[in-house]
Amino acid sequence: MNNRKKVPMRKCVATGEMKPKKELVRIVRSKEGEVSIDQTGKKSGRGAYLSKDKEAVLLAKKKNTLSNHLQADIDESIYNELLELIEKENRQSI
Repeated sequence: MNNRKKVPMRKCVATGEMKPKKELVRIVRSKEGEVSIDQTGKKSGRGAYLSKDKEAVLLAKKKNTLSNHLQADIDESIYNELLELIEKENRQSI
């Protein structure tokens, strides 16, 4: 019997790349319209995945991809929080 688990794949809304779910960060819009970063990947609401990559976040900001995908206004602080999160993870992996 094959014991290898299937790796869940998700698509980055900025780059269009398919990547393992663990390599992406989820941004979620709740029913109330509040947009937040979902580090657990389990919050309820409309979700969008972004690569844990500075260029992907900046591309999503430039093209307004997150706003279009989540059908909500994305506050500047969300992008800043994403960039901080990516920077923090990069420092930990070194």
